[in-house]
Amino acid sequence: MMRRTIAAAVALATSVAGGSAVLAAPAPEHARAAPASAAGADETSRSAKLAGRRDVPKQAVARGYGGAVSTVDPHATRAGIEVLRRGGNAVDAAVAAAATLGVTEPFSAGIGGGGFFVYYDARTRRVHTIDGRETAPAAATERLFLDPATGEPLPFEEARVSGLSVGVPGTPATWQRALDTWGTWSLRRALGPAIRVARRGFVVDETFRSQIAQNADIFDDFTSTRELYLPHGRPPAVGSVFRNRDLAATYRLLAREGVEEFYHGTLAAAIVNTVRKPPVAPDANRAVRPGAMTVEDLAGYDAPFRRPTHVRYEGLDVYSMGPPSSGGSTVGEALNILETVLPRTTGSRASRERLALHAYLEASALAFADRDRYVGDPDQVDVPLDELLSQGFAEERACHIRLDEVLPKPVPPGVPDGEYNPCGAQAPPARGGQHEGPSTTHLTVSDRWGNVVSYTLTIEATGGNGMVVPDRGFLLNNELTDFSFAPTQGDAPDPNLPGPRKRPRSSMAPTIVLADGRPFLALGSPGGATIITTVLQTLLNRLELGMGLPEAVAAPRVSPRNAVTQAEPAFIASAQGRALAAMGHQFSEIEEIGAATALEFGRRGYVVAVAEPTRRGGGSAMVVHPVGR
Repeated sequence: MMRRTIAAAVALATSVAGGSAVLAAPAPEHARAAPASAAGADETSRSAKLAGRRDVPKQAVARGYGGAVSTVDPHATRAGIEVLRRGGNAVDAAVAAAATLGVTEPFSAGIGGGGFFVYYDARTRRVHTIDGRETAPAAATERLFLDPATGEPLPFEEARVSGLSVGVPGTPATWQRALDTWGTWSLRRALGPAIRVARRGFVVDETFRSQIAQNADIFDDFTSTRELYLPHGRPPAVGSVFRNRDLAATYRLLAREGVEEFYHGTLAAAIVNTVRKPPVAPDANRAVRPGAMTVEDLAGYDAPFRRPTHVRYEGLDVYSMGPPSSGGSTVGEALNILETVLPRTTGSRASRERLALHAYLEASALAFADRDRYVGDPDQVDVPLDELLSQGFAEERACHIRLDEVLPKPVPPGVPDGEYNPCGAQAPPARGGQHEGPSTTHLTVSDRWGNVVSYTLTIEATGGNGMVVPDRGFLLNNELTDFSFAPTQGDAPDPNLPGPRKRPRSSMAPTIVLADGRPFLALGSPGGATIITTVLQTLLNRLELGMGLPEAVAAPRVSPRNAVTQAEPAFIASAQGRALAAMGHQFSEIEEIGAATALEFGRRGYVVAVAEPTRRGGGSAMVVHPVGR
């Protein structure tokens, strides 16, 4: 593989007025905007009105200056852009966009869930992360998802659609911590656009309708969910206007009383009551197991700062989320393996691409084996993070890869013990990890001062656990099903079994890439365990295969996760897909993988914002001051 230097990669960046975009952000005037004035309050009102327009067009790529926002939804993207236009910074805009996604993408994210917030501070040139992952109740044990009558793991659907699956939500605490630490707007002000969208409504598209339809049997079994999402007994029609006045009232309550209301007040009581006494409809066709969450569980929640993961890849600094997410460690380990194994040889473009994709498939399988064996909640599990991301461990793992043949799958995990030899020790193979839903959402934001946010948030499965908190307008998560239901690692301990106040392992991988201390890329994706491979393949496309960022995001995807390798039809049918299959790689077809958003930064504040052109109905990218190509 002809390896690209940073200068060569930057030469592929979007051109400005015919010149190459140089990878250097301008020195920030200041990292925070000025406090809001009385005039600013009037502007906020105008912003809220703008965010309440019902029908907003989508565009997948935007270029320009002054900051950018990319999400899956045009209302959320516009909410973030309006915050930037009114003087807010990237953190303010990220919270406003995330709150709006809770209205328009409620089956993927919302205040009933959690997520991971990665922030680049332009003033200090440092990357910080907030862990907003949900926690299990204090009463949880390793037997949380074992049937008491049989001792066997519950069927996944029975576990999901229950009070057992609900973790203490972390999203409101994440928003408040981010705003308190780096933001310039209050939570009250940041919630304004979302309140307006919830109250005035938005036009239902096919994605919104179909996500209700695929959950209709579950939603119909809960009185509160049926009332909100199945009016007249069916999903709202495409083109109709959908309003969520209960959520608007809930957001207004949070705006007035703060997140203390969510963790200590009436909202906490409402959540606990829903978990312990699910609002099952009298004509429901299922028995729903209650959970054991208490108001003390909510009162004890914290969204802590965590050390980000960090690896160097061909001179770039790649930062992401550490445990309890496995996203940053698995992407980082795979990048270290790729840097070790990719040859520095010339050849045809097709042969270089095939070698790079083959190496990506193998490196990802190896990294996933290590993820399953070693990564869990760092507050309760000894995660060998430094060793997993060490170059010595990467070299030991890379030694198993052959560029002309395929490793038998599943591959066993390595032994990250600090003593590394060529093709060194491997642990016994295990059965594999937990079930992770394909839902979740991701947003990327930058501002005119050079601050950047990469934020992935979720309620786990599409539709969470199916229960809307009565009269509050938001769905609860089923994040605790991200735990292993039973031990998966043979004689070795499973780091991801349930436990009291434990955070389940995640695959979310919000990522920020720096060059010389300044932003180059920011990206992330939904998709359960495919999040890791979506981020990794997008980086491979951009940094190794010579694609521009829009092409890197749109390209057909393949998701190698050791026990299974899923691929989109376009990848399987491509020349590279056929060549890899001829080598011995086996693909399981899936309609689509991930729904990424990404930003790329050039000289003097120039930014390219990219969203999916078609996956999940297509996303929405905007910049504050757009310019042409």
